Amino acid sequence: MDPTLQGADVFFLLMGAILVFAMHGGFAFLEVGTVRHKNQVNALVKILVDFAISTVCYFFIGYWIAYGVMFLADAAAISGADPAFAPQGMALVKFFFLATFAAAVPAIISGGIAERARFPAQCAATALIVGIAYPLIEGVIWNSNFGIQETLFLGVLGANFKDFAGSIVVHAFGGWVALGAILCLGPRLGRYDGNRSVGIPPSSLPWLAMGSWLLCVGWFGFNVMSAQSLKGISGLVAINSLMAMCGGILAALIAGRNDPGFVHNGALAGLVAVCAGSDIMHPVGAFVTGGAAGVIFVVMFQVSSNRWKIDDVLGVWALHGLCGLWGGIACGIFGQTALGGLGGVTIQSQLVGSVLGAGFGLICGVAVYALVNAIFGLRLSPEEERRGADLSIHKIGANPEEDVRLGRV
Repeated sequence: MDPTLQGADVFFLLMGAILVFAMHGGFAFLEVGTVRHKNQVNALVKILVDFAISTVCYFFIGYWIAYGVMFLADAAAISGADPAFAPQGMALVKFFFLATFAAAVPAIISGGIAERARFPAQCAATALIVGIAYPLIEGVIWNSNFGIQETLFLGVLGANFKDFAGSIVVHAFGGWVALGAILCLGPRLGRYDGNRSVGIPPSSLPWLAMGSWLLCVGWFGFNVMSAQSLKGISGLVAINSLMAMCGGILAALIAGRNDPGFVHNGALAGLVAVCAGSDIMHPVGAFVTGGAAGVIFVVMFQVSSNRWKIDDVLGVWALHGLCGLWGGIACGIFGQTALGGLGGVTIQSQLVGSVLGAGFGLICGVAVYALVNAIFGLRLSPEEERRGADLSIHKIGANPEEDVRLGRV
Protein backbone atom coordinates (compact mmCIF):
# COMPACT_ATOMS: atom_id res chain seq x y z
CA MET A 1 0.00 0.00 0.00
CA ASP A 2 1.16 3.54 -0.76
CA PRO A 3 2.68 5.03 2.43
CA THR A 4 0.63 8.18 1.88
CA LEU A 5 -2.59 6.17 1.85
CA GLN A 6 -1.42 4.26 4.91
CA GLY A 7 -0.85 7.53 6.73
CA ALA A 8 -4.23 8.84 5.58
CA ASP A 9 -5.93 5.75 7.01
CA VAL A 10 -4.14 6.26 10.32
CA PHE A 11 -5.25 9.90 10.42
CA PHE A 12 -8.81 8.97 9.40
CA LEU A 13 -9.15 6.46 12.21
CA LEU A 14 -7.47 8.82 14.67
CA MET A 15 -10.11 11.47 13.89
CA GLY A 16 -12.78 8.83 14.47
CA ALA A 17 -11.25 7.94 17.83
CA ILE A 18 -11.20 11.60 18.85
CA LEU A 19 -14.85 12.06 17.86
CA VAL A 20 -15.94 9.02 19.84
CA PHE A 21 -13.79 10.14 22.76
CA ALA A 22 -15.68 13.46 22.66
CA MET A 23 -18.92 11.48 23.02
CA HIS A 24 -17.87 10.66 26.57
CA GLY A 25 -18.29 14.34 27.38
CA GLY A 26 -21.80 13.90 26.03
CA PHE A 27 -22.42 10.95 28.33
CA ALA A 28 -21.16 13.03 31.25
CA PHE A 29 -23.32 16.09 30.62
CA LEU A 30 -26.39 14.04 29.76
CA GLU A 31 -26.07 12.52 33.23
CA VAL A 32 -25.22 15.86 34.88
CA GLY A 33 -28.37 17.41 33.45
CA THR A 34 -30.57 14.50 34.52
CA VAL A 35 -29.44 13.79 38.08
CA ARG A 36 -30.09 16.07 41.03
CA HIS A 37 -27.61 18.84 41.91
CA LYS A 38 -26.21 16.83 44.82
CA ASN A 39 -24.95 14.15 42.38
CA GLN A 40 -23.53 16.22 39.52
CA VAL A 41 -19.86 16.13 40.53
CA ASN A 42 -20.07 12.36 40.92
CA ALA A 43 -21.49 12.04 37.40
CA LEU A 44 -18.56 13.95 35.92
CA VAL A 45 -15.95 12.03 37.90
CA LYS A 46 -17.48 8.62 37.15
CA ILE A 47 -17.42 9.03 33.38
CA LEU A 48 -13.81 10.20 33.31
CA VAL A 49 -12.51 7.58 35.75
CA ASP A 50 -14.50 4.84 33.98
CA PHE A 51 -12.84 5.88 30.72
CA ALA A 52 -9.37 5.60 32.27
CA ILE A 53 -10.07 2.21 33.86
CA SER A 54 -11.64 0.95 30.64
CA THR A 55 -8.66 1.99 28.54
CA VAL A 56 -6.11 0.37 30.85
CA CYS A 57 -8.07 -2.89 31.17
CA TYR A 58 -8.75 -3.00 27.45
CA PHE A 59 -5.06 -2.36 26.67
CA PHE A 60 -3.71 -5.15 28.87
CA ILE A 61 -6.53 -7.72 28.67
CA GLY A 62 -9.63 -6.86 26.66
CA TYR A 63 -8.06 -6.14 23.27
CA TRP A 64 -6.08 -9.36 23.49
CA ILE A 65 -9.26 -11.36 24.24
CA ALA A 66 -11.11 -9.76 21.33
CA TYR A 67 -8.36 -9.65 18.69
CA GLY A 68 -5.43 -11.69 19.98
CA VAL A 69 -3.07 -8.67 19.94
CA MET A 70 -0.83 -7.58 22.82
CA PHE A 71 1.22 -4.40 22.76
CA LEU A 72 3.91 -5.52 25.21
CA ALA A 73 6.73 -5.14 22.69
CA ASP A 74 9.21 -2.33 22.11
CA ALA A 75 7.90 0.97 20.71
CA ALA A 76 9.61 0.50 17.34
CA ALA A 77 7.81 -2.79 16.76
CA ILE A 78 4.34 -1.70 17.78
CA SER A 79 4.54 1.58 15.87
CA GLY A 80 5.09 -0.19 12.57
CA ALA A 81 8.52 -1.82 12.30
CA ASP A 82 6.94 -5.20 12.95
CA PRO A 83 4.40 -6.03 10.17
CA ALA A 84 2.25 -7.84 12.73
CA PHE A 85 1.25 -4.44 14.12
CA ALA A 86 0.51 -2.83 10.70
CA PRO A 87 2.43 0.08 9.13
CA GLN A 88 2.67 3.54 10.67
CA GLY A 89 1.02 2.62 13.95
CA MET A 90 -2.30 1.58 12.42
CA ALA A 91 -2.75 -1.15 15.05
CA LEU A 92 -2.27 1.41 17.80
CA VAL A 93 -4.79 3.89 16.46
CA LYS A 94 -7.23 1.03 15.84
CA PHE A 95 -6.85 0.15 19.51
CA PHE A 96 -7.55 3.79 20.47
CA PHE A 97 -10.66 3.83 18.29
CA LEU A 98 -12.03 0.56 19.66
CA ALA A 99 -11.12 1.49 23.24
CA THR A 100 -13.47 4.46 23.01
CA PHE A 101 -16.22 2.01 22.03
CA ALA A 102 -15.39 -0.28 24.93
CA ALA A 103 -15.44 2.62 27.39
CA ALA A 104 -18.92 3.57 26.20
CA VAL A 105 -20.33 0.49 27.97
CA PRO A 106 -19.62 1.66 31.56
CA ALA A 107 -20.66 5.19 30.52
CA ILE A 108 -24.04 3.74 29.52
CA ILE A 109 -24.34 1.79 32.78
CA SER A 110 -23.42 4.86 34.82
CA GLY A 111 -26.63 6.63 33.82
CA GLY A 112 -28.80 3.75 34.96
CA ILE A 113 -27.31 3.37 38.44
CA ALA A 114 -26.76 7.07 39.15
CA GLU A 115 -27.33 8.70 42.55
CA ARG A 116 -27.01 5.62 44.74
CA ALA A 117 -24.04 3.45 43.66
CA ARG A 118 -20.76 3.31 45.59
CA PHE A 119 -17.78 4.55 43.64
CA PRO A 120 -15.26 1.71 44.34
CA ALA A 121 -17.88 -0.88 43.41
CA GLN A 122 -18.60 0.81 40.09
CA CYS A 123 -14.87 1.05 39.33
CA ALA A 124 -14.43 -2.67 40.00
CA ALA A 125 -17.43 -3.51 37.83
CA THR A 126 -16.02 -1.40 35.00
CA ALA A 127 -12.74 -3.33 35.12
CA LEU A 128 -14.52 -6.69 34.92
CA ILE A 129 -16.93 -5.67 32.17
CA VAL A 130 -14.42 -3.98 29.87
CA GLY A 131 -11.55 -6.31 30.66
CA ILE A 132 -13.44 -9.60 30.20
CA ALA A 133 -17.17 -9.53 29.40
CA TYR A 134 -17.31 -6.93 26.61
CA PRO A 135 -14.33 -8.32 24.65
CA LEU A 136 -16.03 -11.72 24.48
CA ILE A 137 -19.06 -10.42 22.57
CA GLU A 138 -16.91 -7.98 20.60
CA GLY A 139 -14.57 -10.76 19.49
CA VAL A 140 -17.40 -13.06 18.43
CA ILE A 141 -19.18 -10.46 16.30
CA TRP A 142 -16.34 -8.29 15.00
CA ASN A 143 -13.49 -10.81 14.85
CA SER A 144 -15.35 -14.12 14.31
CA ASN A 145 -13.89 -15.66 17.47
CA PHE A 146 -14.81 -19.19 18.54
CA GLY A 147 -16.29 -19.97 15.09
CA ILE A 148 -19.79 -18.87 16.16
CA GLN A 149 -20.32 -16.64 13.13
CA GLU A 150 -19.44 -19.41 10.67
CA THR A 151 -21.11 -22.28 12.53
CA LEU A 152 -24.33 -20.79 13.86
CA PHE A 153 -25.11 -17.70 11.83
CA LEU A 154 -23.70 -18.48 8.38
CA GLY A 155 -24.06 -22.25 8.60
CA VAL A 156 -27.52 -22.48 10.17
CA LEU A 157 -29.21 -19.09 9.76
CA GLY A 158 -27.99 -18.18 6.30
CA ALA A 159 -25.78 -15.13 6.91
CA ASN A 160 -23.23 -13.83 9.36
CA PHE A 161 -24.68 -11.67 12.11
CA LYS A 162 -24.13 -8.06 11.08
CA ASP A 163 -23.51 -5.17 13.46
CA PHE A 164 -21.61 -2.52 11.55
CA ALA A 165 -21.14 0.01 14.34
CA GLY A 166 -22.42 -1.52 17.56
CA SER A 167 -26.19 -1.52 18.03
CA ILE A 168 -25.74 -4.88 19.75
CA VAL A 169 -22.02 -5.05 20.60
CA VAL A 170 -21.99 -1.70 22.42
CA HIS A 171 -25.51 -0.42 23.01
CA ALA A 172 -27.71 -3.46 23.57
CA PHE A 173 -24.96 -5.17 25.54
CA GLY A 174 -24.39 -2.08 27.68
CA GLY A 175 -28.10 -1.43 28.18
CA TRP A 176 -28.85 -4.99 29.29
CA VAL A 177 -25.81 -5.06 31.59
CA ALA A 178 -27.23 -1.85 33.06
CA LEU A 179 -30.58 -3.54 33.65
CA GLY A 180 -28.85 -6.28 35.62
CA ALA A 181 -27.03 -3.65 37.67
CA ILE A 182 -30.23 -1.66 38.29
CA LEU A 183 -32.07 -4.76 39.49
CA CYS A 184 -29.22 -5.61 41.86
CA LEU A 185 -29.09 -2.04 43.17
CA GLY A 186 -32.78 -1.26 43.66
CA PRO A 187 -34.56 2.11 43.35
CA ARG A 188 -33.44 5.41 44.84
CA LEU A 189 -34.84 6.47 48.20
CA GLY A 190 -38.18 8.19 47.71
CA ARG A 191 -38.52 7.19 44.06
CA TYR A 192 -41.62 5.12 44.79
CA ASP A 193 -44.25 5.64 47.48
CA GLY A 194 -46.06 2.32 47.69
CA ASN A 195 -47.61 1.80 44.27
CA ARG A 196 -47.15 5.44 43.32
CA SER A 197 -44.25 6.62 41.18
CA VAL A 198 -42.68 9.85 42.46
CA GLY A 199 -41.16 11.74 39.56
CA ILE A 200 -37.72 13.35 39.97
CA PRO A 201 -37.30 16.04 37.29
CA PRO A 202 -33.97 16.72 35.54
CA SER A 203 -31.76 19.21 37.37
CA SER A 204 -30.67 21.09 34.24
CA LEU A 205 -32.27 20.78 30.82
CA PRO A 206 -29.54 22.92 29.21
CA TRP A 207 -26.83 20.51 30.42
CA LEU A 208 -28.96 17.54 29.34
CA ALA A 209 -29.35 19.10 25.89
CA MET A 210 -25.61 19.81 25.68
CA GLY A 211 -24.91 16.17 26.45
CA SER A 212 -27.27 15.08 23.69
CA TRP A 213 -25.68 17.45 21.17
CA LEU A 214 -22.17 16.25 21.99
CA LEU A 215 -23.24 12.66 21.55
CA CYS A 216 -25.01 13.39 18.25
CA VAL A 217 -21.96 15.14 16.77
CA GLY A 218 -19.54 12.45 17.91
CA TRP A 219 -21.84 9.73 16.64
CA PHE A 220 -20.89 10.46 13.05
CA GLY A 221 -17.37 9.39 13.98
CA PHE A 222 -18.82 6.37 15.79
CA ASN A 223 -20.73 5.22 12.70
CA VAL A 224 -18.95 6.57 9.62
CA MET A 225 -15.43 5.81 10.83
CA SER A 226 -16.36 2.25 11.74
CA ALA A 227 -15.26 1.60 8.14
CA GLN A 228 -11.72 1.94 9.64
CA SER A 229 -10.20 3.01 6.31
CA LEU A 230 -10.65 5.66 3.63
CA LYS A 231 -11.24 2.94 1.08
CA GLY A 232 -14.17 1.57 3.06
CA ILE A 233 -15.85 4.89 3.89
CA SER A 234 -19.42 5.33 2.66
CA GLY A 235 -21.57 8.43 2.48
CA LEU A 236 -24.54 6.09 2.91
CA VAL A 237 -23.55 5.59 6.56
CA ALA A 238 -23.53 9.36 7.17
CA ILE A 239 -26.93 9.96 5.55
CA ASN A 240 -28.50 6.96 7.25
CA SER A 241 -27.22 8.16 10.62
CA LEU A 242 -28.64 11.61 9.93
CA MET A 243 -32.04 10.30 8.85
CA ALA A 244 -32.30 7.92 11.80
CA MET A 245 -31.43 10.73 14.19
CA CYS A 246 -34.13 12.95 12.70
CA GLY A 247 -36.64 10.09 12.80
CA GLY A 248 -35.90 9.56 16.49
CA ILE A 249 -36.28 13.26 17.28
CA LEU A 250 -39.62 13.67 15.51
CA ALA A 251 -41.10 10.44 16.83
CA ALA A 252 -40.06 11.28 20.41
CA LEU A 253 -41.47 14.79 20.01
CA ILE A 254 -44.88 13.37 19.13
CA ALA A 255 -44.89 10.33 21.42
CA GLY A 256 -43.45 12.35 24.30
CA ARG A 257 -45.88 15.25 23.85
CA ASN A 258 -43.17 17.90 23.46
CA ASP A 259 -41.24 16.80 26.56
CA PRO A 260 -37.68 18.16 26.06
CA GLY A 261 -36.01 15.23 27.80
CA PHE A 262 -37.70 12.81 25.43
CA VAL A 263 -36.82 14.93 22.39
CA HIS A 264 -33.11 15.06 23.18
CA ASN A 265 -32.98 11.38 24.04
CA GLY A 266 -35.04 10.58 20.94
CA ALA A 267 -32.11 11.71 18.80
CA LEU A 268 -29.89 9.22 20.63
CA ALA A 269 -32.48 6.44 20.31
CA GLY A 270 -32.48 6.83 16.54
CA LEU A 271 -28.69 6.79 16.38
CA VAL A 272 -28.44 3.73 18.63
CA ALA A 273 -30.83 1.80 16.41
CA VAL A 274 -29.18 2.63 13.08
CA CYS A 275 -25.65 1.58 14.08
CA ALA A 276 -26.05 -2.06 13.06
CA GLY A 277 -27.33 -1.51 9.53
CA SER A 278 -26.16 2.00 8.72
CA ASP A 279 -23.96 0.78 5.87
CA ILE A 280 -26.64 -1.27 4.08
CA MET A 281 -30.03 0.40 4.71
CA HIS A 282 -31.78 2.81 2.39
CA PRO A 283 -32.14 6.27 4.01
CA VAL A 284 -35.93 5.82 4.18
CA GLY A 285 -35.41 2.54 6.05
CA ALA A 286 -33.01 4.33 8.39
CA PHE A 287 -35.60 7.05 9.01
CA VAL A 288 -38.25 4.46 9.88
CA THR A 289 -35.77 2.59 12.10
CA GLY A 290 -34.93 5.77 13.98
CA GLY A 291 -38.57 6.79 14.29
CA ALA A 292 -39.53 3.41 15.73
CA ALA A 293 -36.65 3.68 18.19
CA GLY A 294 -37.88 7.10 19.34
CA VAL A 295 -41.28 5.62 20.16
CA ILE A 296 -39.73 2.56 21.84
CA PHE A 297 -37.70 4.81 24.13
CA VAL A 298 -40.57 7.09 25.14
CA VAL A 299 -43.06 4.28 25.75
CA MET A 300 -40.74 1.81 27.43
CA PHE A 301 -39.04 4.38 29.66
CA GLN A 302 -42.43 5.31 31.07
CA VAL A 303 -43.65 1.73 31.35
CA SER A 304 -40.48 0.47 33.03
CA SER A 305 -40.27 3.44 35.41
CA ASN A 306 -43.91 3.87 36.37
CA ARG A 307 -45.50 0.46 35.94
CA TRP A 308 -42.62 -1.94 36.54
CA LYS A 309 -40.83 0.32 39.06
CA ILE A 310 -37.40 -0.09 37.49
CA ASP A 311 -35.52 3.00 38.66
CA ASP A 312 -33.36 3.58 35.59
CA VAL A 313 -32.33 7.20 36.09
CA LEU A 314 -31.40 8.06 32.49
CA GLY A 315 -33.54 5.36 30.88
CA VAL A 316 -30.49 3.54 29.56
CA TRP A 317 -32.22 0.15 29.33
CA ALA A 318 -34.94 1.62 27.12
CA LEU A 319 -32.52 3.83 25.17
CA HIS A 320 -29.56 1.52 24.65
CA GLY A 321 -30.85 -1.91 25.62
CA LEU A 322 -34.19 -1.96 23.79
CA CYS A 323 -33.37 0.47 20.96
CA GLY A 324 -30.10 -1.37 20.38
CA LEU A 325 -31.98 -4.67 20.29
CA TRP A 326 -34.43 -3.17 17.79
CA GLY A 327 -31.52 -1.87 15.71
CA GLY A 328 -29.97 -5.31 15.34
CA ILE A 329 -33.31 -6.74 14.20
CA ALA A 330 -34.07 -3.73 11.96
CA CYS A 331 -30.80 -4.35 10.13
CA GLY A 332 -32.22 -7.69 9.00
CA ILE A 333 -35.46 -6.04 7.86
CA PHE A 334 -34.40 -2.81 6.16
CA GLY A 335 -31.11 -4.24 4.94
CA GLN A 336 -33.04 -6.53 2.57
CA THR A 337 -32.83 -5.66 -1.13
CA ALA A 338 -36.64 -5.87 -1.32
CA LEU A 339 -36.80 -2.82 0.96
CA GLY A 340 -34.07 -0.88 -0.82
CA GLY A 341 -31.12 -2.18 1.19
CA LEU A 342 -27.88 -3.68 -0.03
CA GLY A 343 -28.67 -7.22 1.18
CA GLY A 344 -26.32 -9.80 2.63
CA VAL A 345 -28.36 -10.22 5.81
CA THR A 346 -31.21 -12.45 6.94
CA ILE A 347 -33.96 -11.61 9.39
CA GLN A 348 -33.47 -14.85 11.31
CA SER A 349 -29.74 -14.28 11.76
CA GLN A 350 -30.29 -10.73 13.00
CA LEU A 351 -33.10 -11.74 15.32
CA VAL A 352 -31.19 -14.61 16.93
CA GLY A 353 -27.93 -12.65 17.18
CA SER A 354 -29.64 -9.62 18.68
CA VAL A 355 -31.49 -11.63 21.32
CA LEU A 356 -28.36 -13.60 22.21
CA GLY A 357 -26.32 -10.39 22.53
CA ALA A 358 -28.91 -8.80 24.81
CA GLY A 359 -29.24 -11.96 26.88
CA PHE A 360 -25.48 -12.19 27.30
CA GLY A 361 -25.46 -8.59 28.52
CA LEU A 362 -28.14 -9.28 31.13
CA ILE A 363 -26.31 -12.36 32.41
CA CYS A 364 -23.05 -10.40 32.65
CA GLY A 365 -24.78 -7.52 34.43
CA VAL A 366 -26.39 -9.70 37.08
CA ALA A 367 -23.22 -11.76 37.61
CA VAL A 368 -20.75 -8.85 37.76
CA TYR A 369 -22.83 -6.61 40.00
CA ALA A 370 -23.79 -9.45 42.34
CA LEU A 371 -20.09 -10.27 42.71
CA VAL A 372 -19.13 -6.63 43.22
CA ASN A 373 -21.93 -6.20 45.74
CA ALA A 374 -20.71 -9.20 47.72
CA ILE A 375 -17.13 -7.88 47.84
CA PHE A 376 -17.50 -4.09 48.09
CA GLY A 377 -21.13 -3.36 48.80
CA LEU A 378 -22.86 -1.78 45.84
CA ARG A 379 -25.06 0.84 47.39
CA LEU A 380 -24.49 4.02 49.37
CA SER A 381 -25.93 4.05 52.88
CA PRO A 382 -29.32 5.79 53.24
CA GLU A 383 -27.64 8.78 54.92
CA GLU A 384 -25.00 9.05 52.17
CA GLU A 385 -27.67 8.84 49.50
CA ARG A 386 -29.76 11.57 51.14
CA ARG A 387 -26.68 13.77 51.44
CA GLY A 388 -25.76 13.12 47.83
CA ALA A 389 -22.90 11.31 46.12
CA ASP A 390 -20.95 14.56 45.64
CA LEU A 391 -20.40 15.28 49.33
CA SER A 392 -20.48 11.64 50.45
CA ILE A 393 -17.85 10.44 47.99
CA HIS A 394 -15.92 13.47 46.69
CA LYS A 395 -16.33 15.85 49.66
CA ILE A 396 -17.29 18.75 47.40
CA GLY A 397 -20.44 19.75 45.58
CA ALA A 398 -21.07 21.39 42.24
CA ASN A 399 -21.62 24.70 44.06
CA PRO A 400 -19.25 24.70 47.09
CA GLU A 401 -20.22 28.18 48.31
CA GLU A 402 -23.87 27.16 48.49
CA ASP A 403 -22.95 23.99 50.39
CA VAL A 404 -21.06 26.06 52.98
CA ARG A 405 -23.89 28.58 53.26
CA LEU A 406 -26.47 25.87 53.88
CA GLY A 407 -24.26 23.98 56.32
CA ARG A 408 -23.89 20.85 54.18
CA VAL A 409 -20.12 20.77 54.76
